[in-house]
Order: sequence, then structure tokens, then C-alpha cells
Amino acid sequence: MITEEKNIEQLNNQIRFISHEIRNNLSICDMYSQIIKRNLEKDGVQNSSVNNAIDCIQKSLQIICANLMDLKSIDCTEHKLYDFEKTLLRGVELSKAYTEDKEIDFEVFIKNSANILIDENRYISCIINIIKNGIEAIDMMGKITVLAEIKDGYAVVKISNNGKPIPKDKQDKIFEIGYTSKTSGSGLGLGICKKYLSSMGANIKLIKSGKAETQFEISVPIN
Repeated sequence: MITEEKNIEQLNNQIRFISHEIRNNLSICDMYSQIIKRNLEKDGVQNSSVNNAIDCIQKSLQIICANLMDLKSIDCTEHKLYDFEKTLLRGVELSKAYTEDKEIDFEVFIKNSANILIDENRYISCIINIIKNGIEAIDMMGKITVLAEIKDGYAVVKISNNGKPIPKDKQDKIFEIGYTSKTSGSGLGLGICKKYLSSMGANIKLIKSGKAETQFEISVPIN
């Protein structure tokens, strides 16, 4: 029993040490990305693709840091009020980083907005994950559609793609941790999304998946 407790203590210490070192190196990446952005602005260089890449790097670093905090606490979510439209658009813009080698058209329609109480990093990571999956389902050319509105007390966003559909016999399993329909997938993405959104009182579900379209819906209570 003493040996087991000692092993657990050593493992916990190792997790803390590794987490600390990763966070230190992430902060260096964040610092230099800010320096690059400032220097570009100082030199009058305007490149929307580069700016989006830097924003994507910085937000990804924030999301990684938030995930590292999970190693220190079971519940480390940070819920604050954010504008639904602005937060959603941030996630959509960041997800475009995955379209570099494909021709993907984005259609975004946001009817109205409101404040939502969320963990911003986790909410955005879910938006990115759904769009990224959609991009991966498209071979070379396709479309991602994002429809959003405030309805019946919820901020609802529907994200669609016209790529390969999810097999019918697999659709009820996609939110299970460890399940994946992709040959190179980990089976963690959608399961983690569901877990994150549930912690915010939100929900995610697959509306449909067929030859013409695959559509997911995320709904968050408004404040």
C-alpha cells in the first residue's frame, strides 16, 4: 500500500513538472508570435493569411494551456460572459487554418446575438473541432456552412459540410470516447466536445448525415 501511494505521488509530481515545462515553452511561443505580429504591424505589412495564422497559433496555445490545467484539477473551467456572434466568428476564422491545401468555401449566416456563459477556449475548440472534421470529410473542393441564431433561450449554431457522410450504422457512436470512423483518428475529438459543452450546460448533436450534407448543432443557454 505504501509503495502504491509513493508511486502515485511520484506520478503526480512528474505530471506537475512536465506540465510546468510545457507551459513555459508555450509562453515562449506566445511571446514570439506577439513579437512577429508587432513587427509586421510596425513595418506596415498587411497579410490577412499571416495574421490569421498568428491568431490561430495564439488561440491554440491558450487552448493547450487550458487543457494542461486539467492535469491539476478535475474542474478547472472558467465560465465568463461572451458575445455569441464574436466568439463564434473567432472559432470559424481559426478553423480556416485547416483549409490550406483545399478549396473550401465558407458561408456564415448569423441572425442575431446575445451573451453566453461559457469557457471561451473550450467553446472555441469545439467549434474548430466540428469544422475541422467537416474539412477532413471533403476531398479537395467543398463547402462549410455555419448558421446561427438566438432561439427559445439558446444560442444555436448549425455547422454543415458537403463531404463524405458518416455511415448510418456509426452515427449513434460518434460521441463515444475512443470511437472514430477515420483511419487516422483518435476517437477523442467529439467525445471531448460533448464533455466540454456539457460542463457549460450546452449540448451537441448530429442533426443529419447523408450524401448531400452532414450537420451538427451546438446549443448554449443565453444569459
